Formats: sequence, C-alpha cells, structure tokens
Amino acid sequence: MQSEANRAISRKRGEALRDYTTDYREVKGDIPKGRDAVYIAQYEAQKEKLLALLGGTQTDWDDWNWQMRNRFDDPDRLAQILELDAEVQQQIAQVGAQYRWAITPYYLALIDPADLADPIRALSIPTIQEMGTAGEEDPMDEEHTNPAGIITRRYPDRLILNVTNACAMFCRHCQRRRRIGGQDQDVGRIALDESLDYIRQSPEIRDVLVTGGDALALSNGELEYILSALREIPTVEVIRIGTRTLATLPMRIDDEFLEMVQKYHPVYLNTHFNHPRELTPEAITACTRLAHAGVPLGNQMVLLEGVNNDKYVVQCLNHEMMRARVRPYYIFHAKSVKGTLHFGTSIDDGLEIMEHLRGRTSGMAIPTYILNAPGGLGKIPLLPNYIVERDEETVTLQTWEGRRVQYPNRPKQ
Repeated sequence: MQSEANRAISRKRGEALRDYTTDYREVKGDIPKGRDAVYIAQYEAQKEKLLALLGGTQTDWDDWNWQMRNRFDDPDRLAQILELDAEVQQQIAQVGAQYRWAITPYYLALIDPADLADPIRALSIPTIQEMGTAGEEDPMDEEHTNPAGIITRRYPDRLILNVTNACAMFCRHCQRRRRIGGQDQDVGRIALDESLDYIRQSPEIRDVLVTGGDALALSNGELEYILSALREIPTVEVIRIGTRTLATLPMRIDDEFLEMVQKYHPVYLNTHFNHPRELTPEAITACTRLAHAGVPLGNQMVLLEGVNNDKYVVQCLNHEMMRARVRPYYIFHAKSVKGTLHFGTSIDDGLEIMEHLRGRTSGMAIPTYILNAPGGLGKIPLLPNYIVERDEETVTLQTWEGRRVQYPNRPKQ
C-alpha cells in the first residue's frame, strides 16, 4: 500500500503535470478542425452549390473519377464558388500560365469562400507570390538520382517509382512542380518495365515507394499491375504508396482498391495532411477503411508558413490523425523550390514545435522533423539538443521539462 506521504507527493506531481497541458487546452477549441460542426455545415452548403453548378448528384460526388473529371482549373469558374475580385482572378490566371493548378470539387468545398486566410485555400489556390524568382527548380537534384526509367534513388536499400505527374489537387508548395506539365500523364509501360527490371537486378532493394505526382491518381488496374510486379520480386519486402488523396479526394479509397491492395501486403501508405481542417468525416472514414484493410498509415506533413507553423496547430493535427489511426511520421522542412519560398519557415520554428511536443503528448504522436539535404544527399533529422555535454565518464542530459540530469557514459563494472 502507498503511504499517505507518497500519495501526497504523487498528487502534487500530477498537478504540476496537468499545468503543462493548460496552454493547449485553452486554445484547442479555437483551432479549426474538419469535424467541427461549423465546417461540416459549410462543406455541405458548398457541396450543394457545386453539385448544382456541375449538374451532379450525390452518387457522382462519391465517385472519384467524377471528381477528377470535374476538377476546377479556371479562375472564372472558380469565382462562381469562391469570392474572388477581378484582380485576384487575373493573378490566378497569371500564375496558372506558368504553374498548373487544379482542385477537386470535394477539396474546393472545404474552403471558406470569404476567408482569404483559409488554410485549405492557401494549400490549393495560386497566389501572385508564386511568381517570385528565388529558389531552385530541383533542389533535391532528382535529375541526377535517376539510374533507370522512373526511379529516384538516394539510399542503399530503397528507391522511389514516380508513376504519374497527376494529382487530385496540385499543392502550391509542391516540390516536383517542374514535372507537372500542362496535362495529366501516367508513365508508359516501357519506362515502368525498365524500372522494374532495375529492381529485379538490384537485390539490395528491399523497399519501394510508389508515388508521383500521386500514385492513387492511377486506376486500380494500373496500380495492380505495379503492385503485383513488385510483389513477384523476391527481394522486395515492403511496398509503400505515396498519396495525398486521403485529404484531397477521400472517395478514392473505394471497395475495388481495398480488395485489390490486400492481395499484396505488406503495403504501407504515406499520406499528407497539413492542417486539422483536412481531417473531415470523409477523410477519417477513408483512413479507417484502409486501417481495416490492414494498411498501416503514416503522415508526412510539410511545415508551411501561415498554414501550420504553430506548435498548437501541429499538436492538434497529430491528435486528430491519431484518432483516425494515422501515425505522424515526418514533419518536412519546406524545400527551396522556385515559386514556393513564401511558404518557408525558419528551422527554429520546427525545433520549437518538436520541443513543445516532447513530453506533452505520447511518442506515437511525435513525428521526426526532417530537412532534406541539398543535392539529393538524403534526409537529416533535426532535434532539440537533449545532450548538453559529455565526456568519457558522464553525459549531461536535458529532460523535456528542461531539467538537467547526469548519466554514466558507460555501465560501471
């Protein structure tokens, strides 16, 4: 039995720990979330407006192919749904002449039509800031990490297959905007088969990421051709799919896809939620269906100025994803891609977020903060400095509360 004195110490410690949650609990209710009643009502109203404009039905709305066919990519048409003045329409057209944009009716319905600072709008609708000339076309030097076909290879035991340039929505911070072009284009079988041959001849490759563009912009039949071919290669252990459709086109997770993907396990899926507003009831349902099909889900958030460079927004996003059975996997520091530098943040922003998360939420809800080294040299994990000093005998460490402790560098004999 615990003594009353020990209980008192424990209770006092519990009260101190509770105090660490006060600031987040005070602001949590003010952070917009996709499952908030006000945003669900807004979405339903915008959906009805879009269906009337497009002459669609609820059955059409739930069809991912209908959504893709009816993407908005014209500022005049967009102005029928969002409040855009003539100057903004002209700017969207100017940017669109250089950098393609398109948005599904579903994702468009999430935008508050009157809010210029809406995070969904910032992620999807062009702004004149994209015409800035600073930055690089290919900061990852992907053109020199392409040993065959559609492969990007930067690591010893894994590689990427870039299977399409198509996306349900073209993110305004996209790192591969140089590849988007003017129309959707899936990779041809010759380039795909060349890539598969490279993997067959490279027994060290055990992990393949199928991405694009967005891998789930492909038909289920095309995806199955790729997954089945990879699964037949005995040295390939893990297949991963990269997609943002859980956020931008959740109806893409249809029965046919779920039935197909289960034949090729282990298949993992990395998605890309950037703000709690994207975790709508539809998105949560898509995540849940994938989890039920045995597909482990991870999220790769990009740290973006004015969207999510806030420790409380990121904490809320990670908690919302955990409810949907999505593991926060990476926070990417935004790359210096030409036309996207207005989204850039300081590394200090990212480190502040990481320092805040540690201890205040479970390790399951804490991603790794990553900076991609220039020139395609790979990912560099960035962490607050928990090792204060060390010598042969002792390491001085800092806890999540900022307390300093000493620990032996090696076990005493």
